[in-house]
This record gives sequence, C-alpha cells and structure tokens, in this order.
Amino acid sequence: MNVYDGDRMHELLSPLNYKRVDDPNDAELIILNTCHIREKATEKIYSELGRLKKGFNNPKKNTKIAVAGCVAQAEGEELVRRAPSVDLVFGPLTYHQLPEMIQEITYRKKGKNKALVNIEFPARDKFLSLPERANKKEAVSAFLSVQEGCDKFCTFCVVPYTRGVESSRPAVQIISEAKELINNGAKEIILLGQNVNAWNGEGLSGNRWDFSELIKRLSELNIDRLRFTTSHPKDMNNKLIRCFFNIPKLQPYLHLPIQSGSNKILKAMNRGYSKQQYIEIIEKIRDIRPDTAISGDFIVGFPGETEDDFNDTMDIIKKVRYAHAYSFKYSTRPGTPAASMDLQIDEETKKERLFKLQELITSSMKTFNESFLGRTLEILVEKQGFEENQISGRSPYLQSVHMEGHNSLIGELLNVDILKIRENSLFGTIV
Repeated sequence: MNVYDGDRMHELLSPLNYKRVDDPNDAELIILNTCHIREKATEKIYSELGRLKKGFNNPKKNTKIAVAGCVAQAEGEELVRRAPSVDLVFGPLTYHQLPEMIQEITYRKKGKNKALVNIEFPARDKFLSLPERANKKEAVSAFLSVQEGCDKFCTFCVVPYTRGVESSRPAVQIISEAKELINNGAKEIILLGQNVNAWNGEGLSGNRWDFSELIKRLSELNIDRLRFTTSHPKDMNNKLIRCFFNIPKLQPYLHLPIQSGSNKILKAMNRGYSKQQYIEIIEKIRDIRPDTAISGDFIVGFPGETEDDFNDTMDIIKKVRYAHAYSFKYSTRPGTPAASMDLQIDEETKKERLFKLQELITSSMKTFNESFLGRTLEILVEKQGFEENQISGRSPYLQSVHMEGHNSLIGELLNVDILKIRENSLFGTIV
C-alpha cells in the first residue's frame, strides 16, 4: 500500500516539475512515507529524521522534509515536537492535497517556521482528486488500491485509527485505473487493501458488487495476471474461493493472515474466527485448486499467550504448509486495547518463540520451493537481475525466479525450467 501511495505522490508532484533523485543531498523535498503497525517501524522514522537533520538536509537547496503515512496520522503535532526539522506532516487520506501543501510550505511568509500538519480526515474521496496514472513502462507488475481502512478493530492494531473505516472505491474508478496501467505496459495487476476481500463497492450500473464480481470484471481486460492482498479470513467467502478455479488469470497464491493458532488468543485479538474455521478455508481452496500457495502473518507473545497457545501456532504452520510467512513479536501500540491487557509477555520469551517459529517457517518454505525442482513454470519477467545478463521475474506462486536472459525479455511470459533453489528464490533456464 505504501509503494502504491508513494507512486501516486510522485505523480501528483510531476506537474510541479519535481522528479526523483537517488541521493538525498540532491533533493529539494524528502518524503518519508511511513508505517505505524509496529513500534520498531515508528522509531526508525525518528532515527531517519535525525540522520537527515545531521547529514542529508542540504541548506543550499533549502530542502523540505515531509512525513507521510500512518505514523504522521497517529503522531501529528507530536512528530513535529520530537523532530523540529520536519516541514510537513500529512496522513494517508490527505496526500491528494500534496501540491497545495507543498505550495504553502514553499511560499509561506518569512519567519513562519511552524510545520504544516494535515491529518484531518477529508470529506472528499482522495481518489477523485488523483491524476491519471503516469506512463511507467517499466511497471510490468502494478499495484492498484481498491479498498482502504478497516472495521475489524483487532485489539493489537492501529489501522482503523490511522487509515479510517473500511471504504471501497467504485468499480468505474478501479476499472479505469486498471486500463491506464495496462496501457502503460502492466501485464499483472495486484489489487490492494487493508482488507481487500471486504471490498463491496458500486458496480457499473449503480448496483453493489462483491469482490468476486470485481475480480471477474477485471479479468475480462487485456491483462495476463491478477492477484490481491491482504485478505481477512472473515471475508473469504465461497464465491471468492471459487474464483481460484473459475478465473485462470487469478494466480494460485493467497496471503491469508491467521496471526495465532490458539483459539483463546484469536478471541483476545478479536479476529472473529477460530483455528478450525481458518483451516476449513484453506481446505476449500485446495480442494478446487490444489497447487495454491498460502502465505500468512504471525504474532508471537501476544498478552496471555502460554506455551500451549504458542504450540497451537506451531501446529497450524505444520498443517497449512506455508509457502511464505511474515512473523513478528507482539508490539504494544498506544491506544489499542491489547496495550493495557494483563499478562504481557517478557521480551526474552517473545524472542525465543519467534526464533522457533521462524525456523519452522523457513523449513516449510524450503519444502515448498524444493517441490518445483525439475519442473517448468511460466514466469513473468519483471526486471534486470543482479548479475550480468540476468533477468528476474515471478512464478504464479509469487516466487522470485532468476534466469539468464536479455533485458528485451522484460514484460514477457516465459516457460522456465527450474534447476536450483535458494531460501527465497528459484533459478532456472528459459525453455
């Protein structure tokens, strides 16, 4: 989502003659686009602001520093107090006003040094104010935001407070933007949302569409591949599950976070489903598309988590056989219900559990990748590789695949024989 938002900010600034630079010392404007989901991410922002103040901020260029995204939304004036070098603070729902905000901080009266803070939820839909997608021919795989915000109110999460309530873009907006991306060279579109499968928007005739209908309509466009992320198990209904069978362009990969394998902890998290219900969803998907790769999210050390609860989480990894997973120690977020819960887990226990969990996830990923040795996969070539005469792309299962080849093949769908694997990538030769 932040990559998508960053691209849109760049498109908004282009009419003001801004262009990207590689070195902060060459910049007249630096925007830190932030995430507030975990404490470590937030503290890294303040650390980066300190570095910018000491070394990167170029007084000759009168460089402006802006903080965008969810940390900006949550911290507001406190961010300016802790980092007085910041000129502009704005949230994820107000970045469509970026040109006006830049004009204001650029031409403000001499001596008016107070930063501009814009974190009020706007009345007007930001997507109505965004320009057409810029012509980025290198964007073979493109992000498209269809849904924003969250109504689930998990007890550990700040998203409802920083991104607002669930909001679905109308289908006419989404299809129009998808066509722009395709015209600019996109061969794959990844639909985005905090709870993307909760999308329930206005259809082309003014009626309501659910997410499965949106995917069906997008699949009728001149696009090779479709994906979506991130899904919530509560919104993974049978119609959407059948899309993995009925719509060949929808790739066999699903990111479906469970967070914990313990029903007690899932209830304390306010996740709204049980371990058994989650497994049933996975079984339904694999019944109709057995090769579907499943990835997930895990939090260890949530308040009240016992060894038995943790073992339940380890058990779910063994049952599901994840192709990939993200895992984290529970991080206290101010203002969330979990922050004031009893039985907070000490850091050493969280660290030990995370190590064990990640060992098991790594083993599961390795087993999944090894199953492709000697097979031929269709790869969408996305970019130049790290080595000379190497190109890289993605398999249908979202694995990174590297092969020998010329840059002229970027954007092509190629059959590749898989000859070697590493922990996070595959290597092969073009058939």
